[in-house]
Amino acid sequence: MPVTGRVVSAAVLLVIGAGLALLAVLVHYGFMAMYGGVTDTAFEGFTWGLTAGPSGLALSLVMVVVLIGFVLSTRRWMRLTAVAIPVLMLLGMFAVTPAALGQKMETQFVSAPQCVIEDTDEPMASADRESQQAFDSISHIGHFRGGGISGVGGCTRWFVLSEDADVLQHYRAALPAAGWEVVEDDGRRLRAQRDGLAFEAMPCPAGGVVWAGSEENRAFGQGTVMPAGSDICAAHH
Repeated sequence: MPVTGRVVSAAVLLVIGAGLALLAVLVHYGFMAMYGGVTDTAFEGFTWGLTAGPSGLALSLVMVVVLIGFVLSTRRWMRLTAVAIPVLMLLGMFAVTPAALGQKMETQFVSAPQCVIEDTDEPMASADRESQQAFDSISHIGHFRGGGISGVGGCTRWFVLSEDADVLQHYRAALPAAGWEVVEDDGRRLRAQRDGLAFEAMPCPAGGVVWAGSEENRAFGQGTVMPAGSDICAAHH
């Protein structure tokens, strides 16, 4: 192949590689905004996305294209460009990871538990409103997932923490300040009551779980006090 032809081929491959790298950064952003762990640091999220998502495959594809372009290149600036493309791609993925996780936090999580769902039939609708009344009276910690477990026995919602915090200590202070009486606190979970309503909280890895319902009911659909290591924590993963 003539030298001019090699230069043109290398240039085309580098342009393709740059386009694929840009597309890979956008795909990485979308993947992290949908599936990323909101409690991860930027580096943890970046490395997880690179190994668990499509980012790793995209990096391999870009590397193959720019490597061929590097081999065909006869000019120093083109070889430097071939080296720079995957490096800039990785830097771009790392840079957009916090923004993607922040978008997930905004779109998939709320700052307080929500139980009331439209078009719910009775008696569950009344139970949801009663649980929501209890939740709304308390200052909460963490970021709550949109889903959970609801029923006539109460409403359960999971939350995550973006930084280290003592879940039980937060509620030990917040509940009495809101007029609730803490009636059980064994260091693993606590229960409070007020005006015929009950509230329970328990820490989980990187977050916790809360329940609200009638004073007559036990938390999380159980008839007895929850044991340590209950599957209720595993249910939110």
